[in-house]
Amino acid sequence: MELFEEALAYLQTENVIAVEPAASDLLEEVFADDNFLESPLRTDSFSLPDARNASEDMLEKRLVVLRGILNSEQLYLNELETLLMPMKALKATAGTSQPVLSCQDIQTVFYQVPELQVLHRDFYQGLKARLEGVVEQDDDLGNEQGAYQLSVGDLFQKFVSQLATYRGFIDNYESAVDIVRRCTQTDPRFRTLAESMKSGKGTDNSQSEYTFEALLYRPLDRVTKTTLVLHDLLSHTPPDHHDSALLQEALRISSSFLSGLNETSQCKRAVTLSKGMRRQLMHDGFVVCMSEHGPSLRHLFLYTDLLLSVKLKGGTLGRQSQYRYSWHMPLFGLQVRWAGEEEQTPELQQRISCMKAKMYQLRQALTQQTGCQKRAHSLHSRFVDRIQKKLQECEIWLLTHSPSLTLKLHSTSGKSHTLLMSSLHELEQWREAINKLIGENTDTVPPDLLTLTNSCVKLRMTQQPHLESLQPGNAARSLCGTLSVVVHSCSGLQQPARMWVSVEVDGYEFFNNRAQTHSSLNTLNPQWNQEISFQVDGAKILRVVCVTPTENGKEDRVMGRDTVKLDPAITKRWTKLNLPVGHLELTLSIMYSPHPLDPPSSTLSQQLPVFSVPIGVVAQQEGVLVPQVVRSCAEEVERRGLGEEGIYRTSGSAKDIQLLKHAFDTNLREALKSVRSAEVNVVSGTLKLYFRDLPEPLVPADLYHRLKKALDLPDLNSKQSTLRNILDSCPDANRNTLLYLFHHLRRVAERVDANKMSIMNLATVFGPSLLRPPVSRVDISEEVVVQVQVVFFYLQCNDLPTPLTSLPVDTENEQETIM
Repeated sequence: MELFEEALAYLQTENVIAVEPAASDLLEEVFADDNFLESPLRTDSFSLPDARNASEDMLEKRLVVLRGILNSEQLYLNELETLLMPMKALKATAGTSQPVLSCQDIQTVFYQVPELQVLHRDFYQGLKARLEGVVEQDDDLGNEQGAYQLSVGDLFQKFVSQLATYRGFIDNYESAVDIVRRCTQTDPRFRTLAESMKSGKGTDNSQSEYTFEALLYRPLDRVTKTTLVLHDLLSHTPPDHHDSALLQEALRISSSFLSGLNETSQCKRAVTLSKGMRRQLMHDGFVVCMSEHGPSLRHLFLYTDLLLSVKLKGGTLGRQSQYRYSWHMPLFGLQVRWAGEEEQTPELQQRISCMKAKMYQLRQALTQQTGCQKRAHSLHSRFVDRIQKKLQECEIWLLTHSPSLTLKLHSTSGKSHTLLMSSLHELEQWREAINKLIGENTDTVPPDLLTLTNSCVKLRMTQQPHLESLQPGNAARSLCGTLSVVVHSCSGLQQPARMWVSVEVDGYEFFNNRAQTHSSLNTLNPQWNQEISFQVDGAKILRVVCVTPTENGKEDRVMGRDTVKLDPAITKRWTKLNLPVGHLELTLSIMYSPHPLDPPSSTLSQQLPVFSVPIGVVAQQEGVLVPQVVRSCAEEVERRGLGEEGIYRTSGSAKDIQLLKHAFDTNLREALKSVRSAEVNVVSGTLKLYFRDLPEPLVPADLYHRLKKALDLPDLNSKQSTLRNILDSCPDANRNTLLYLFHHLRRVAERVDANKMSIMNLATVFGPSLLRPPVSRVDISEEVVVQVQVVFFYLQCNDLPTPLTSLPVDTENEQETIM
């Protein structure tokens, strides 16, 4: 290697070559083919001429970033010094007969500013000393070693641990600005001071002119950029560098502080625009916007009077991020509607499955590489960077193409926009925030779009799209394995309602991270006792949303939502939670089983059919006791068909029934959507067809003769006892589905005056489908009599047991927690 380096130096001296061959050339070839994932990612299999250049390049960029931070700190300290400069003079006038500001006003205007100056001065001096020390180390150790041994992580960790100093300033900001604006308008002396404050700018100390209000905003702007600075520094710090863990912890502390700041701070969101108008930023985040060109990731800002959609640009080293205007909609007269789920084509579903499998492989490769301690530093860091970049690209693609929950926006001007989201909890946050502002809004002054778009960079609460691959390493605080959730019941309803619960988890989206329970019966106390399992990696938060269908069937209504922080300690035992969701209380149990994950399939999984399949098989593959096709059809009949004359006697379109049947066999999600819009007699006809197509009747054929004999018993009590015992002897899925159907048919019969379907009529319709003899009989009339009488008897029983729709869950010795 020394001989190679000497030869290379000679060739450069003689101007034979201008640039050293870099490791990136070969890595470009390796990563140019996506099929590299099919083989193990091993950096020690590559033979590079010289890996030193990649290391120097990364460490040199790290030094550039640190020096940029130092220059920025110097500028900020100059601005703070300029801001504090008039404080002494203002205090001196406060004791005179004509004070510019009162003592109380001075205390409010400069509140916490001296403390911020001390905080940043200490950080600046510490960072400057470390960077100056690099020069001395370079002389002794060489450029690369000196830069590599430079440690600043402790400085950043100490700095972010004192970010709470900003809390007082931020909470006081609005009051300070109000005083400055009031005095600027009423006192010429203060106006002269406030409009001509000069500060040294940058390393050349050139003068820059500020207003008092602009300087007062600088700490607010500064604290929001802390995470950006740490992200930038981390991206240029090798994973095995001694600073890496310290900077990740600093980023976690900073992100946590800003997260709490975003939730509670109102002053941070205020911005003054032209024409003296006052506008506040209330909510923001990244969403997918649909257009004729397909889905696009956009940063959406909700102001007090309008929605603004922009595209993020730039953000490279040394350049500030910028926004490009996309569209805006005034809130006045805006209509917001949750339009269910967007149907994804089989081709898109296949691409999503492939992308999830690819992300999983990249994640595994990254974990493997990060865990290696004895890698050549330069090659290892270069390789890890490339994996991280590809993983982020995959996440961005998935974030853009996988969301399917639809939020429709319609303005009074006729303009419409469609937003897609992957989380029902997030969708409801947006819908709730927009509707609240719509109710408080009047017509607005047209915004200065250029000023508004440019202000987004300073006001944004979300720094970039949420990518798990950008989160600091916190495996000890997140879940990897199986998370099981049992949704038990809900209380607090003011009137009977049907309800279902959406359950969501965060983390890497290798597998499905959103599921929902079946719909409950129409009751004041919905019961599910349904277990849902997620395969998770990096999960930290569980979200639940309680939803009830509206009577018009156009838009489901969210009754409440809540979030739960997941604790890895909830292992091997059930933890029971009582969650407040709006004015309701939801009871559920959770348990976590840590284990390595199996790779997700890269092929689109085909849904197994449900028609003409034994009911026990369908129940097992759905993990329930009453199949979804039975529940959804019965619920829809109760929602729209109880007043329909001949609801189970009048047949719907045979073609439409077959289409709905095909939907249940191929795409359950699409089938549930189709049920809501299908003609109600088509829905009732589909339910009858399901029971008629069962290969084995719902009442097992071997029970037919026992039932026939029970009907002949002269003693009524003996007959009732025997028939109930026979029902109890049915397999679990058969028995609970029968009970579910019987309860449903009784509710239909309660509206006999409107639908003309008496208990006898219903028994006549369903009897032949539910009960058949083992062998076809010659006397068909006798067979029909038995079928009808058996069903008629059960429908007349007033004390039929309540069916279980889901498998019971063993939650013995569970720990109860009140949230």
